[in-house]
Amino acid sequence: MIREFIYKYYIDPIRYGQPYTLVDTLTYALILLVCIWLIYRWLIANHISIDREFVYSLIPWVVFGGCLRVVEDTGFIASDLHVVFTTPLIFFLIFALAMPVLVIANMCEKRGLVQSWKKLFQWTGIALTLVTLVFLTWFGLTSAHFDVLVALAILTLATATTGLLYVIIRYGFGWQYMQDRLYQILIFGHMLDASATSFGIDLHSVPYSEQHVVGSVLIDLTGTAFVMFPLKLLVLIPGIYILELYRREGASGIWYLILLAMIMVGLAPGIRDMMRMVLYV
Repeated sequence: MIREFIYKYYIDPIRYGQPYTLVDTLTYALILLVCIWLIYRWLIANHISIDREFVYSLIPWVVFGGCLRVVEDTGFIASDLHVVFTTPLIFFLIFALAMPVLVIANMCEKRGLVQSWKKLFQWTGIALTLVTLVFLTWFGLTSAHFDVLVALAILTLATATTGLLYVIIRYGFGWQYMQDRLYQILIFGHMLDASATSFGIDLHSVPYSEQHVVGSVLIDLTGTAFVMFPLKLLVLIPGIYILELYRREGASGIWYLILLAMIMVGLAPGIRDMMRMVLYV
């Protein structure tokens, strides 16, 4: 019975690309929280500062993860190895790649080989992202499509809704801390996710579908994927408010990690969905 449960809710959805259920969604959310705490404890134990520059250095790795996920969507990887590039396993793959680079970069700084290990770590993530984008561009031009106008439409929608939401929160609510660049990146990441989902389901010629539980239910109820925007508002506005309260408590290290996790769960799937639609895969 336990074996059937595991296969039904965890193994088969990954193997066959099935939509998420409430069970695996809650499980992965819990795993994410546990991982944040364990990473926080490890960083503190190794005297690695968790600050604004640390978050900036990790954002290229988030983008890299979103792009790398599209490699599996292309079907280029024909072996069973492709499951490693699916969600949620790809998070562990990126972690397995990033951690050695982080440790080595930190050692380089301590030995005086580089001025800032965070810059080295950041540029490594940028380099890996560029390599992945070169591959996806090559694949699109030779084996699929490469529609730049799709990316332009999604990015325009994401930028416009980010600006609108910023104005509403900053001036309508009077939250001056919205001037913080990290909060703005957080909003953009989730607006990109909402924009890509809305465009892919309602406007793209390829029939895409929403795989997450809450999103798919709301889309079925309303008949439009643009319902993702108010859904994001229901999460982002109270989320940012609670984050700011938590930051004022003085626990800055764990605050940065939680904020990074929130950026990741919006930006990474947003990048992935947008690139899928650019390539028509």
